[in-house]
Amino acid sequence: MGAVTGGATGATATATAAAASTGPKQARSRVTRRHLLEAAVSCLAEHGWAGSTVSVVAERAGVSRGAAQHHFPTREDLFTAAVEYVAEERSTALRDLFHARPAARPAVVEALVDLYTGALFRAALQLWVAASNEEQLRPRVTELEARVGRETHRIAVELLGADESVPGVRETVQGLLDMARGLGLANVLTDDAARRDRVVAQWSRILDAALG
Repeated sequence: MGAVTGGATGATATATAAAASTGPKQARSRVTRRHLLEAAVSCLAEHGWAGSTVSVVAERAGVSRGAAQHHFPTREDLFTAAVEYVAEERSTALRDLFHARPAARPAVVEALVDLYTGALFRAALQLWVAASNEEQLRPRVTELEARVGRETHRIAVELLGADESVPGVRETVQGLLDMARGLGLANVLTDDAARRDRVVAQWSRILDAALG
């Protein structure tokens, strides 16, 4: 009986030790994954699809190529996950920005326009261009863009206080997002902040008139 009890105690101790070691290991794995995703977006924005390989991303993230492939078996897995990850982070940050206070429409319009500038948009743009030529990548990017687009639209409706049951309101919100994307494209070549500010101010007036 004592032998059985001792065996059970030993097994419990072993399981406890395994669980204790698994916790830090999982935490390190999550940190490695996040570093890879952030590095992938940076590489894609700076070097484009052709210059962004798993090896380049792994080096920037400070991990081995094998570790990168453990998390993301293919190049397509890595870059689509990276753009989705950062898009989700930006969406969360956008909601948090207006969580503690009422959202003034000019501030919301400006924040939405900001979603389409910077490294995330540049990375997404490179992914779109690559998808136009890569059959294997195209369906994944198309699905990703649709999902991110729907989420961005929902956030815009929420922050603007828009009632989409009113005819024309949905199209007005979508027009705002299309305009923001156009400003993002223009920003890839030149930083025309003054013109962007004027457009944001005008769209705020349009929204006030359309949304009430």
